[in-house]
Amino acid sequence: MSSCEIFFQTLGCKVNQYESEAMLKLFEAAGYEIAEEISSADVVVINTCTVTAVSSQKSRQMIRRAAGANKNSVLVVVGCYAQSEPEEISKIEGVDIIIGTKDRTRIVEFVEAALKNRGEKILQVGNVADIKSFEELPHTPHRTRAFLKIEDGCNNFCSYCIIPYVRGRVRSRSLESIRAECLQLKATGFKEIVLTGIHIGAYGRDFQEKISLVDAVKTVLDAANPLRLRLGSLESAEMSDELIELIKSDGRICNHVHLPLQSGSDEILKAMRRPYTTKNFAALTARLVKEISGISIGTDLIVGFPGETDENFSETINFIQSQPFSKIHVFPFSARAGTVAATLPNQISSQIKKARAGLALEISREKVKNFSEKLLGKTVEIIAETSTDGIVDGLTRNYVRVYTPDKNIRLGEVIKVKVDKIFKDGLLGELK
Repeated sequence: MSSCEIFFQTLGCKVNQYESEAMLKLFEAAGYEIAEEISSADVVVINTCTVTAVSSQKSRQMIRRAAGANKNSVLVVVGCYAQSEPEEISKIEGVDIIIGTKDRTRIVEFVEAALKNRGEKILQVGNVADIKSFEELPHTPHRTRAFLKIEDGCNNFCSYCIIPYVRGRVRSRSLESIRAECLQLKATGFKEIVLTGIHIGAYGRDFQEKISLVDAVKTVLDAANPLRLRLGSLESAEMSDELIELIKSDGRICNHVHLPLQSGSDEILKAMRRPYTTKNFAALTARLVKEISGISIGTDLIVGFPGETDENFSETINFIQSQPFSKIHVFPFSARAGTVAATLPNQISSQIKKARAGLALEISREKVKNFSEKLLGKTVEIIAETSTDGIVDGLTRNYVRVYTPDKNIRLGEVIKVKVDKIFKDGLLGELK
């Protein structure tokens, strides 16, 4: 169906971005072309997120805007919000197809059926408990950094989290499949690969043979031999000695980790069903700073969890101030229907959550500034990622965004920049 144009909009995490790129490739293989504007598209795909109530709201708003912007297109809603609220989505006028977090490989089939039979809705949302294996999606990155999805699902069932209910349990991608995509990435010339998944630290747990994230990392390093390999978000309890030693010994692995903390109060961590204490967490970050030069450590923090007292929050503030974080993503607690935390007593008011989030964000901004300032006067290496208004930007190995005037720099090019000032969300410098 070569005359059709398709338009994608994606909300949420790097996994969603990967999956959108993969679905787009399926359409391109079927002869579809990319529409520059939503108004000219024959097919519009909204890849949704539902990790928080705000994410769900944004997904609903995007669906409604798409339906209003192009009433003649086939409108497809896919992903986590589609999995969690298919009935709600089906009430939105203009939605033709709803696909959850499985059967994305059949999206072209569903679209072509809808194009032939306009007016008939297609609902393809199954039970995630029935998903037993990793869904292979053909993938070609559309960015200078290549995301590589190695796993889906999560077994943790933290008391606040909806994700296991919309993504299912851990399903790992085979090492053979990882190797095959890495060979393609190498042939295409990608210099940085970012490992992604819902719970990559649990990679291999669903296999009978003894395989772990370390095996996946070694496979990528061997097959793709990237200039950089960046790890996605990892649980602190899953930073094994073997993984730390590998990061230390192989210079291709970026000195950057993201370790979700969620709370600095042991009482709240227990209520969240998190598998560590603040003592465990602090011991790990101290070790990482000591053993891995220049490492940046990002984290996530939830404030206003049910029952979080002023004392609990003070413990959290004191703890995050003591930690060597380079950035803190702060989220006010969002009650998700179907989770344990949504039913807990002593829910916190939105005003208190907002105030606590503000205090935590102040600390985050100071942490970002302090970490960035360590690079002032130094020459750093970045991979040119985007160019806007005559300024090119890219990330250092330890995840600081650096900007420099665009002097005919090709995107994807490795460049050296001498940084001399704080700028936007990172640093500014001159090309060396």
